[in-house]
Amino acid sequence: MTHIKDIAKRPSKADIDALAKFSPATIHEAQGRRGALSSRLKPVDYRMKLCGPAFTVKCAPRDNIMLQLAINYAKPGDIIVVSAGEYEEAGSFGDVLANACLAKGIGGLVTDTGVRDTLQLRELGFPVFSLSVCIKGTVKETIAAVNDPVIVGGEIINPGDIVIGDADGLVIVRQGEAQDVARLSQARDEAEAGYIEAYKQGKSVIEVSKLEAVLKAKGLIVDI
Repeated sequence: MTHIKDIAKRPSKADIDALAKFSPATIHEAQGRRGALSSRLKPVDYRMKLCGPAFTVKCAPRDNIMLQLAINYAKPGDIIVVSAGEYEEAGSFGDVLANACLAKGIGGLVTDTGVRDTLQLRELGFPVFSLSVCIKGTVKETIAAVNDPVIVGGEIINPGDIVIGDADGLVIVRQGEAQDVARLSQARDEAEAGYIEAYKQGKSVIEVSKLEAVLKAKGLIVDI
């Protein structure tokens, strides 16, 4: 018997909002270059962004019955994260299910299989990150787990972990680390703003990045 269960504990809105201000790249660097999902997972439109708690579901390849159950039971703001075996040759999600998600206020979808109806998905604006785009249909046969830990994009994702995505990719933040990561991300953003201002004031990349001693130690000779 398979048990359908909810996320045991969702992160606070304050924690989600704090992380939503930063890009996945900034968050990845700020938390020690951890949490980045495979670069093969991309949004169907570069303008799509998402940030919210992972509502995880396991699906058999070329089967979307559990995805439909996840949509049914997810809460507003949840990001449905689908583990389907990195199977590219299936279009497990399209405009019909996207409309179901929008009607419930679901925050987005991340899946390691294919999706279809991408033109309509772009027009709807529902954030979808997938491994592939494929027109091939799916069956509805295999019952599996909802809100167990899954592996997607090479990362273990727990229900309630915070998923952040934009045009460049996706990153996961562990729920208990959200406040620290937001603080570190803010510090990184401020540091990078300082680098940009230094460039505008005429400083070189060697000065700003403090590379002179490093390059000298490596024996670099410049004849320019």
